[in-house]
Amino acid sequence: MNRPILGLCALVISAAVPANAELPVVDAKLLADAAVPSPAATPANAVPLPTILRPAPSPHILVYHADPRGQFSFSAVVNGAPVRFLVDTGATFVTLTREDARAVGINPDALVFNRRAITANGEVRIAPVVLREIRIEQLAIDNVVAAVQDQNLKQSVLGMSFLRRLKSFEMREGALTISW
Repeated sequence: MNRPILGLCALVISAAVPANAELPVVDAKLLADAAVPSPAATPANAVPLPTILRPAPSPHILVYHADPRGQFSFSAVVNGAPVRFLVDTGATFVTLTREDARAVGINPDALVFNRRAITANGEVRIAPVVLREIRIEQLAIDNVVAAVQDQNLKQSVLGMSFLRRLKSFEMREGALTISW
């Protein structure tokens, strides 16, 4: 009964002993007996329990819940400035409104809107940009390919140019789970 405590005491004592000190000799059988119960202590009809290995939960997971319309939106920090995003897996790029572009240090008046994108609202003009950093809580991704939309974008969109750089993302049962 006292053997596990004795083993623990040996560990604590050895942790406190200087590296050049001579360590006491511990009986290996004593430690083995402390770790494994003797067959006499196990009932004859006991069924051995299976070993179940489960991966440890990743500390790099964020979970967001959908709004009443089933959409996911949240605030992020882009180039040091707050931006409210709507997650859109159908969008090729992270796309900023002109106002959000200005807030993150991009002058939309100096951009060349020479590309076109097809959206749910029709064809729009966009200007390609690269965002230095997008940070969502403790997650940060650098050098994200993005676009600024010239008109008709009410909220900035977090598209696949960000999402595909994650380890994974999943939308299920009203929750968006992001891992990296």
